[in-house]
Amino acid sequence: MALSQGLQQKLLQKLSPQQIQLMKLLQIPTANLEERIKEELEENPALEEFKEDLHSDSENPVDEFDSSDDEDFELDGSEEQYDNIDISEYVSEGDDEIADYKLRDDGYGEQEERQTLPFKVETSLHENLVNQLGMLSLDERQYTIAEQIIGSIDDDGYLRREITSIVNDLAFRQNIETSEEEVESLIQQVQQFDPAGICARDLRECLLLQLQRPLEASNENVQNAIVILKKYFDEFIKKHYEKIQRSLSISEEQLKEAIQVIIRLNPKPGGALEEVNKAASYIIPDFFITNQNGILELSLNSKNAPDLRISEGYRDMLKEYDRGSKKDKRQKEAVLFIKQKIDSAKWFIDMIKQRQHTLYSTMHAIMTYQEEFFLTGDETTLKPMILKDIAEKIELDISTVSRVANSKFVQTEFGTYRLKFFFSESLSTDSGEEVSTREVKKILTDVIEAEDKTKPLSDERLTEILQEKGYNIARRTVAKYREQLNVPVARLRKQL
Repeated sequence: MALSQGLQQKLLQKLSPQQIQLMKLLQIPTANLEERIKEELEENPALEEFKEDLHSDSENPVDEFDSSDDEDFELDGSEEQYDNIDISEYVSEGDDEIADYKLRDDGYGEQEERQTLPFKVETSLHENLVNQLGMLSLDERQYTIAEQIIGSIDDDGYLRREITSIVNDLAFRQNIETSEEEVESLIQQVQQFDPAGICARDLRECLLLQLQRPLEASNENVQNAIVILKKYFDEFIKKHYEKIQRSLSISEEQLKEAIQVIIRLNPKPGGALEEVNKAASYIIPDFFITNQNGILELSLNSKNAPDLRISEGYRDMLKEYDRGSKKDKRQKEAVLFIKQKIDSAKWFIDMIKQRQHTLYSTMHAIMTYQEEFFLTGDETTLKPMILKDIAEKIELDISTVSRVANSKFVQTEFGTYRLKFFFSESLSTDSGEEVSTREVKKILTDVIEAEDKTKPLSDERLTEILQEKGYNIARRTVAKYREQLNVPVARLRKQL
């Protein structure tokens, strides 16, 4: 095998550590930025949060270097690095812009800054079910088996594990011998817990458990609903209502009332508690847009971006070193460590500032591009807009705009929107005008909402209606948009 040498020229683009960290900071929403800043404050003692009552002499960072054991401190760098330490830029007069560096910006919302951040207290589904175990008369062994059953329930409230697997888990992990019959018996007891329908093995059993509660089962409509679920479940989910009506020999009105009973049931009982917890959740907007007499004003939410500065104590230590005449190895090692920490703190402050600048620039470009929507709130006024359009306006990379758009929210007088909501492809009309696919989806939604639910519109008919309105669109595109809107096909939208 012959060996050969040759020259190759490659063009590579590598991100610096600072650029990588900035990309990570851009992805963090305002709700999580406070935690990230807290982590940096804990890791770097040269960085501190500016407070009016903060005194530099309240804490003495010099204590970090009071140890008498020289070998406990390892210097990063060479002998030359700490023999030639230049700290002139850290101790020169008139450098207050370093110590008093603040992250305040004219675009920050002052009112939001004064607000406190809400928090919530949640009880999980499994905790709720375990609490209800106390209502059953169980010995210690049965209680452990019931706990194992509850622990096997999914977040949506279903028990999807096979009984044999639960029996095996109890034998191997809990050293408890049991039978499938005993486990089934305890499952049936757990199924009586709240929320109704919990611990079901499938949707059919879940719905039946809700209907078979004593207060429900005596109703005639409920009885018809139970029969439908037990004997005609497949026909029900496929909406073959005529076949069900003929088989049960009931009137169309009776069938309609029975169907309404089933529709009102909860297909995900575990989600009931989750929805309560979600009600206590809050979306914290990253931006605020207000309309001041026809002029849009943009502000950033600075609630979780506190004022940061370099620690006065650390800068004072450098000044003490500079004034001293005796500079032994121990002092030089310590001052190099301090210098590195201050550099790191300055860099982090700069990254936070860059983050805020990038967020503001990106949102301002979006606001300008979609000005008509922010003035009216009408979704049909949204222009076709892709990431490249904004990236070119603010002269940033498309990936940077994508990071901002995917994780940030803006609050307007018409509601709170994720930024990626404003991005959409274009579609041409009969007149050759480019319109946003968001506009087409909005019209499609309005048409479907206005349809006769006893005779829902097919995709072919929806396509014809949109074409009549001047939109050049194919049936497969209409089907794609309908699926993106989570709208089922016509047959499944049919109502009695």
